[in-house]
Amino acid sequence: MTDETEVFSLTSGDRNLGMELVRVTEAGAMAAGRWMGRGDKEAADGAAVDAMRLMIATCQMDGIIVIGEGEKDDAPWLSNGERVGTGVPPEVDVAVDPVEGTTITSRGMPGGIAVIAVAGRGAMWDPGPAFYMKKIATGPEAADVVELEAPVADNIKAVAKAKGIDVEDVTVILMDKPRHKELIRQIREAGARIRLITDGDVAAGLSAATNRSGVDLLLGTGGTPEGVITAAAIKALGGCLQGRLDPQSDGERQDLIDAGYDLTQVLNQDELCVGDSFFAATGITGGDLLPAVQYRADGATTHSLVMSSRSGTVRTITAEHQWTKLMKYSGIHYD
Repeated sequence: MTDETEVFSLTSGDRNLGMELVRVTEAGAMAAGRWMGRGDKEAADGAAVDAMRLMIATCQMDGIIVIGEGEKDDAPWLSNGERVGTGVPPEVDVAVDPVEGTTITSRGMPGGIAVIAVAGRGAMWDPGPAFYMKKIATGPEAADVVELEAPVADNIKAVAKAKGIDVEDVTVILMDKPRHKELIRQIREAGARIRLITDGDVAAGLSAATNRSGVDLLLGTGGTPEGVITAAAIKALGGCLQGRLDPQSDGERQDLIDAGYDLTQVLNQDELCVGDSFFAATGITGGDLLPAVQYRADGATTHSLVMSSRSGTVRTITAEHQWTKLMKYSGIHYD
């Protein structure tokens, strides 16, 4: 935990916007965590949305939500185009996923987090009708040696060499989906280890880019909006994220072509999120990245990450919350 302050703004002023944002993800995590393992992902998502909407309204920024998760599966959401914050500068794009990993949260599985990312107005790449993106992500040691379109075995060997480890010690994280059957075969054939996940695209990307998780490389096709959110964090971590649109249906492919998207273009983290960014995440169900919310009779403990791409600062924050005081000023009912 750190109580150090960082003076930084995306465009003007002398505030630490990142520290305001973490209060938003803390609120979402504490609200959603009550629904862990109860089998109702919409209720968990809705609770997080309601809490985060109230808290984000207090952030000193003029924000427009450009990525508001939920539209893909008709879940509750903070919708695209919604104005958030107090309305004063800086003018920013906001990407938010109140419960990243709704299914795993509803099932009580590890990896659920609440996330938010902010960058200057117009800085975040617009996914439009793109739901799916093929991705590769890794940390700073191997950031310059991986390529999205390179053979799987070559990327694994390159990561091993850059990190000074054997190929057999490289751990690749990817979604356990039918579309990845051939990819899984190639990873195993290359000799690397595999960590399969059912959900949690952003957390998986962050795990591959940090030294805290035991994961070395992210491969496979996941969400396009999640790719943009992950890019904002990876910019602070100094790692690499590359993505190319990977439509999973003829309808999605045609929508992208009609909208003028280049299906062959490979985008990196600096193209998905241009310039400076802030990222905040708070653990909901716990996992490699962040512990779960811990509830007490009079409050809760949360664990969060706050990142600034400009300074490269990554803060780990453990916060103790008291219900009576917190609900009095926030208006959010947690107990």
